[in-house]
Amino acid sequence: MKLTGAQIIVEQLCRHGVEVLFGYPGGAVLPIYDELYKNADRLRHVITAHEQGASHAADGYARVSGKVGVVLATSGPGATNLVTGIANAYLDSVPLVAITGNVAVPLLGKDSFQEVNIQGITMPVVKHSFALRSASELESALDQAFQIASSGRPGPVLIDVPKSVQTELAEYPAGGTEYPMPDIPEISEADLEKLLHILQKSERPFIYAGGGILAAGAEKELEELAQKLASPVGFSMMGLTAMSCNHPLNLGMCGMHGKYAANMAQEKSDLILALGVRFSDRATGDVQAYRANRVIVHVDIDGAELGKNVSGDLMIRGDVREILRKLLQKLPQCSHSAWLKEVETWQKAIQDLPVPENTLTPQRLIRMIAQTCTPETVIATDVGQHQMWTVQNYPFRQTRKLLTSGGLGTMGYGMGAAMGGCIANGRKRTVLFTGDGSFGMNLNELATAVRENLPLLVVIFHNGVLGMVRQWQTLFYHKHYSQTTLSQHTDFVKLAEAFGAVGMRVQSVSELQEILHHLPEEGPVVLDCRIGQDEFVLPMIPPGGTAGDMMTRKPEELEK
Repeated sequence: MKLTGAQIIVEQLCRHGVEVLFGYPGGAVLPIYDELYKNADRLRHVITAHEQGASHAADGYARVSGKVGVVLATSGPGATNLVTGIANAYLDSVPLVAITGNVAVPLLGKDSFQEVNIQGITMPVVKHSFALRSASELESALDQAFQIASSGRPGPVLIDVPKSVQTELAEYPAGGTEYPMPDIPEISEADLEKLLHILQKSERPFIYAGGGILAAGAEKELEELAQKLASPVGFSMMGLTAMSCNHPLNLGMCGMHGKYAANMAQEKSDLILALGVRFSDRATGDVQAYRANRVIVHVDIDGAELGKNVSGDLMIRGDVREILRKLLQKLPQCSHSAWLKEVETWQKAIQDLPVPENTLTPQRLIRMIAQTCTPETVIATDVGQHQMWTVQNYPFRQTRKLLTSGGLGTMGYGMGAAMGGCIANGRKRTVLFTGDGSFGMNLNELATAVRENLPLLVVIFHNGVLGMVRQWQTLFYHKHYSQTTLSQHTDFVKLAEAFGAVGMRVQSVSELQEILHHLPEEGPVVLDCRIGQDEFVLPMIPPGGTAGDMMTRKPEELEK
């Protein structure tokens, strides 16, 4: 049967189980949008206010659902507006297929209207890309794109489709071509025995778990390993929801703004078993000190990560779930009671300083919001101080419930991600923690949330400054607050109402309590929460430092 390229794209999306995609129309993708109109009963399209918002929505949808997210944009500026979202997905290993239109094949390379080499622009931040020249290539390209995006270490794939390819006829289906799955080696018996020996020899083991646990679906195996090894577990930000916060062995996030106990346990361990993490600079600090006086075992499905940032004593490439399953079959029950008692003292060591009862601190704000949420609630963040306060204080009890930009640190990520996550989670109440700086980046997506009637609770930490940058300026740049005081007069309550959402201002604990008791059940709600501009994210390990350099109090508090 002969179909147009646009028809083939729609058929292939349905064939790969896509139920919703995000995007923004334009001239170079009109044939595709015409087919989406005809197939609205099979494939739902959500139009956003901006292509960047669409890319983040597809990212959030993928993280919550575990499926491949799909985003569609036109040529030129439409395609380039996706770049930040594609890069964000790449650095956080999110399965994404981005389809872009382009000018007709005869016009390529002639600086035609809205022509851009999007394949060349995105090459460093995709797993793979396709620049098609014939409709007969579409079936194969889409099959491969979904497989590449979701297999091995997940990531984004780009398919650039000229307008002439969308209107050209081709045979469909052309035939069931089989594409080999990537070669993921199994752990060798020799490496398994080495690993068993290292684990049983350790007296102070520490498990460092990352987003690779979620990607592999190895949450159950991680918990079993922690219990069998009698080891505390710390997490990268991407791996934070892999174990319930209520588990006694869960110490929370490690790294620059990690929990005190997690960083101390990692620092004092004699073994770090790193599972599905990439040892980013924010996680390790001084690499030589991080590496010293302990054995490091690194397990990752991406061989490029092994030895890239930290050289391990044993480095194993493979599927972390399969490796843990084989390990658990042979690992005897271990006991490290003295070590766990020491860890417990660190968990109790740091207490919040007392603050007046009605003062709205960031920590208190998050904990009060959390009391209104269920374990199934999806939490999104933007990037900055509020992001760190959230991962430090929100009690995540289920997997895949945190949407945050880890590797790229994308301000403006939150609104799009919250919308995509909300849709993936059955349109249940979703919370976005954001700052007035981050919210300003993509607040236009409030229009999308209102049109979709999404039950989003947008919580703005409004302090009038770029808080995280200001914190660094306070600590390391002699309080030279260059361009971090926003001096904006935006009324977020009126802004929300102008978009058709509900807006409310919060300046005290009692006001927040009253508002939370009367939240609308439908549609987006924006809370403009006023906090102090000199609030700090603590603990903090200075850049290039170690746990021994960890700051747990602001400088002026230490002087008292």
